[in-house]
Amino acid sequence: MVQVEVTRTGTENVLATIRKFTRRVQGTGLIKSVRKNRYFARDTSKTVQKKSALKRIKRRDEFRQLLKEGKVVETARRGGRPTISTQPQVQQQPRESVPAGPGRLGENTPIAR
Repeated sequence: MVQVEVTRTGTENVLATIRKFTRRVQGTGLIKSVRKNRYFARDTSKTVQKKSALKRIKRRDEFRQLLKEGKVVETARRGGRPTISTQPQVQQQPRESVPAGPGRLGENTPIAR
């Protein structure tokens, strides 16, 4: 850890002392190194990578088995990729269409007085 210390000399202004402090801090390179390491994420170890890979493989195998047994249903998503649904699919009732009114807006709308 780097410590920077600044003392006020004679009739030196407070702002000048603060400026002196900031220059000394910049000179140490402390701010640069802190900003550089701000979003640093350590690489995962090989054992952690292997464990997560094994979990992924196990989950995929279980999913494939559930698909074969018919316990999971794949449904199409908007993005094109299938989604997984464990709920039995219920067919939706068709919506009743509302008859459109006259062509002009506001002709048959009630007016509040």
